[in-house]
Amino acid sequence: MFWFGSTGGNNTEFFVVRIAAFLGLFCFNCYTVIALLFALISFTGVWAMYTTFLRLYPAAYKQLAVAAFFLPSVFFWGSGLMKDSLCLGALGWVFYGFYYGLILKQNVLRSFLLGGFGAYLLIMIKVYILMSFLAPASLWVFNENSQRINNALLRSLLKPFFIAVGLAVGYFGSVNLTKGDERFDVEKIGERSRITQQALFSRTKENGSAYDIGKLDGSLGSIIRVAPQAVFATLYRPFLWEARNPVMLLSAVESLCFTWFTISILFRTGLTRSLRLIAARPVLPFCLIFTLIFAVGVGVNSGNFGTLVRYKIPLMPFYLSALYILHAEATRKTQPTRARTRAAA
Repeated sequence: MFWFGSTGGNNTEFFVVRIAAFLGLFCFNCYTVIALLFALISFTGVWAMYTTFLRLYPAAYKQLAVAAFFLPSVFFWGSGLMKDSLCLGALGWVFYGFYYGLILKQNVLRSFLLGGFGAYLLIMIKVYILMSFLAPASLWVFNENSQRINNALLRSLLKPFFIAVGLAVGYFGSVNLTKGDERFDVEKIGERSRITQQALFSRTKENGSAYDIGKLDGSLGSIIRVAPQAVFATLYRPFLWEARNPVMLLSAVESLCFTWFTISILFRTGLTRSLRLIAARPVLPFCLIFTLIFAVGVGVNSGNFGTLVRYKIPLMPFYLSALYILHAEATRKTQPTRARTRAAA
């Protein structure tokens, strides 16, 4: 019982061990069955995530199903006996509870119970996922409320205020959530990121799976400086020629598809129009800001593609869902114009 003896049972690994041990009581400690139960926990959260996106944008139900269920890396890393399966499922329930409880205000008690249980799992296993979620989620609430103001002038005047308050609430919530935590306290996160990144980078440098986004000196300023490289590495790497094994090759193909899809949407829709469409659908800023915050965190801390591929799976359904919704919105808004053009011709 190395983990229990060295930490008093307070670390995240031992928490996962306890969950696996409890599930093992019902299946004679059969590894395969325990892994299937972890996959089931993951699937329930992913299903909750999918149904929430479906409520937000039912027209893209097929594309949203691809984002939720059929991304190979998410499917592979989010269904085994490991932290990532529990965290992926928990994030789905937090997303579900947040939307139904605070935005739709339907089945509030059930939504808070399910979302609270998911938040508890994230706090106990990977609290940084919840940290990344809080600020954009708070912005989403205030953004939705501003959209419900009927007076256009008043809505325009109050929207910056809602955005500022939402970001402030999310920021202070994230700071207080990890205050005093040795690993994720905001005052210590720069130094911890430097130590983690250097350790993982040096451990895998010789086999070619390490990547370099720039030098970290332990300060928040250095994280901000390398943030663009971290986001790019998380979303669009590894490249095909950087793959060293079949699993990494699968991730490289995914990254290539993400790159192509992002560029094609921006090229066909245009940057200015894309920004207008994003501003018009409050769920899109939430998804994209969560993606950016989380991508910076895992991109800075991973140091090699092996861990990056696994760490980034919570953001992938949200990022791809945002791309699909943006594409559907752009297509829907151009169809009437094209129809009128054909009719005039």
